[in-house]
Amino acid sequence: MNLFLGEYDHALDDRGRVTLPRKIRQEFDEREVVLAKGFEPCIFGFDKASWEREAGKHLDTPVTDSRGRQLRRYLFAAAEKVEIDKLGRILLPALLKEYASVTREVVVIGAGDHFEIWDRARWKEYAANLESV
Repeated sequence: MNLFLGEYDHALDDRGRVTLPRKIRQEFDEREVVLAKGFEPCIFGFDKASWEREAGKHLDTPVTDSRGRQLRRYLFAAAEKVEIDKLGRILLPALLKEYASVTREVVVIGAGDHFEIWDRARWKEYAANLESV
């Protein structure tokens, strides 16, 4: 199982790409990443195996369960596969950038079985609240 760790400051380039930190990229066996909406306004990133495990949890919920249907729609509707280019960059889809209010300055954090991409100012505010827990 891949384990994503750390906190890294980065910036989007003019095309809306972000370079994934080397320590994050080392956890990937493939050049494909699945990006999805996070629960706080951030972008979740998964390697293929982790995404399949996460998706499987939600697909086990019966379609007759209304909360399960809502969660499926939330996770799958905006999810997108993206390629890691030769320079370690990924293109952030416009829908996810808008959702997470990502403009230029970002923070990429490891969150165990996935990584997250946050607007830097929003992450600093959220992280300050984490410290008071």
